[in-house]
Amino acid sequence: MAEIDYYKVLGVHQDADSKQLKNAFRELAFQYHPDRNKNNPQASEKMKQINEAYAVLSDPKKRQAYDSLKSKFGESAYGKFRNGYSERDIFSGSDINHIFDEMAKAFGFRGVDEVFNDVYGKGFKTFEFKQPGFFAAGFVFSNLFGKKQTNSRKSTFKNLTNRVVRHAIEKLSGMELPNHGNDITETIHLTPSHAAQGGPYAYFLKKKTKKLVINIPKGIKEGQRIRLAGMGKSGSAGGLSGDLYLTVVFSKSWSQKIQELTNRLIGN
Repeated sequence: MAEIDYYKVLGVHQDADSKQLKNAFRELAFQYHPDRNKNNPQASEKMKQINEAYAVLSDPKKRQAYDSLKSKFGESAYGKFRNGYSERDIFSGSDINHIFDEMAKAFGFRGVDEVFNDVYGKGFKTFEFKQPGFFAAGFVFSNLFGKKQTNSRKSTFKNLTNRVVRHAIEKLSGMELPNHGNDITETIHLTPSHAAQGGPYAYFLKKKTKKLVINIPKGIKEGQRIRLAGMGKSGSAGGLSGDLYLTVVFSKSWSQKIQELTNRLIGN
């Protein structure tokens, strides 16, 4: 196993506080985001290292365990740390999903689920639910890197989302468990010039009878999707709303349409 220093990966000093760690991660995650590195195959591996380093160092207990091994074994600390922590353990409780959602809202990037499917494959999902006095969020991994997981603790959320278990709990407790709202997928028609320049765009969401003003990211390509978090169908029992995904389709300008009509008339 190649030796990695989590602090060097994030480019921070070993005494960096939580704010410095988060700022370093945000900057690197933006730099190596898959939506900005489609022609850079090395960016995906870099993103994995950044995510892992931040997930460990931003968690006080994991950071303490890593620091203890680092002071004792030096450069060999990473391998010894990973022998005791699976991907599930490392990402449990991490706020990485929220940081990626912030970038999605600010820059029109894809959401965390799509990004992580690109980077890690389809062996994971995110979760988030809330009840009065209780909130939980994080990642659920299933064979993330195609390797067999051994001695991994089963995720509480995974058990809760099992339909049979959910039904039993609801019957016994008399309480409806939170359900995440479904996503909505629609199409947005832009002219190539509007897509190139970016800027505001008025859009009417019929399924929720809402008028939205969308900020089109400059240079967005046809086929890319714009994600609006929380604008999908409403959740139930305190569950979060789904997201709205708008797929960009280029429409022809009036001059192009007139030219095509003229060409047809001339052709006839």
